[in-house]
Amino acid sequence: MDREAEFARTLEKVRQLAGEQGNCVSEEQVRQAFGPLRLDEGQMQLVYDYLVQRKIGIGQPVDRDEFLSEQERDYLQDYLEELKLLPERSLGEIQALTLSAMAGERLAQHSLAEAYLKDVVDVARLYAGQGVFLEDLIGEGNVALAMGTGLLGSLEKPEEAPGMLMKLVMDAMEEHIRECTDSEKTDRKAATQVNRIADRARELAEELHRKVTPEELAQETGFSLKSIRDAMRISGYRIEDIEYAENGL
Repeated sequence: MDREAEFARTLEKVRQLAGEQGNCVSEEQVRQAFGPLRLDEGQMQLVYDYLVQRKIGIGQPVDRDEFLSEQERDYLQDYLEELKLLPERSLGEIQALTLSAMAGERLAQHSLAEAYLKDVVDVARLYAGQGVFLEDLIGEGNVALAMGTGLLGSLEKPEEAPGMLMKLVMDAMEEHIRECTDSEKTDRKAATQVNRIADRARELAEELHRKVTPEELAQETGFSLKSIRDAMRISGYRIEDIEYAENGL
C-alpha cells in the first residue's frame, strides 16, 4: 500500500512539473522521479502511456488541438475571436484587480474573471479528447473561475490567486469528465441489460410461436419483473418479442 501511495504521489509530481514546463517533461526527468520505486521497463512504459494520454509530451510538447473535432475547432476559433473583444489587461492592472477582488469588490471579481478567460481555454485544450466537448469543458471552467474570484479573500498573498483559480478550473473540468465517464458506463450497462432481456424474449417467443408477456418472461427466465419493465422503458417499448399492453406496460 505504501508503494502504491508513493507511486501516486510521484505521478502527481511529474504532472505538476509538466505543467510548469509547458505540459512537457523529458524522459530523464520521468526516470529520475520514479527511480526510487525501481520500476521495470514495462512499468515505465505504462507511465509514459499515462502521461501521453493526458496530453503531456515526453521530450517535446504535444499538439494541444490534435484531438479536437472539426466542430470543436470551429467553436474554438469563434470563441477566441469573441475574447479578443475584451479589454487587454496589463500585469499591473491584474494585480490591482486581484487586490480589489480579495477585498470583496464584485466588479473587480468580474473583471478579474474576464482577464483569465483565455487561460481557461488553454486548460480546456489540455483536457480535450477525453469524450467531453470542448465547449462544455470551457463552460465548466468559466463557472469555476467566476466562483473562484469570490473566494480570493481567503488568500494571504495576491500572488497565490492565479494558482488557486486555475486549480479550481482544472478540478471542475476533471469532475465533469468523471461524471460523463460514469454516465457512459451506466448507459452501457443499461444497454447490455436491454439486449440480454431482448435476446431471452426472442428465444421464448420462438418456443411459444408468439410474443410473450413481461410476466411470462420473468417466470421463465429469472429476470425480475421490474428489470424487464425497466428494459422495456429504456428501449422505448421497442423490444419486438414482448407483448405490450395499451398503456405501454
